[in-house]
Amino acid sequence: MNIVDEVRKVIEPVILENNYRLDEVLYVKEGNTNFLRVIIDKDGIIDVEDCVKVFRLIDPVLDEVDLIDDSYILDVCSKEKGSV
Repeated sequence: MNIVDEVRKVIEPVILENNYRLDEVLYVKEGNTNFLRVIIDKDGIIDVEDCVKVFRLIDPVLDEVDLIDDSYILDVCSKEKGSV
């Protein structure tokens, strides 16, 4: 299982319990910075408050399981534009 699959397995239940859908998880390097990009969706429009809420829900879970050795920035965003 790769890191993206492991992250998905850990955070998807938390996201679903809060009436969001996990669309995609990406782990990418942009320049010298690693990003764990979590793309969410729900019925209706995703706004900044939704991204902040999901960020706050999954950040402690990811810290607890500590799946990624490298430092990274957690980026929660919708399918369209915008992130936290």
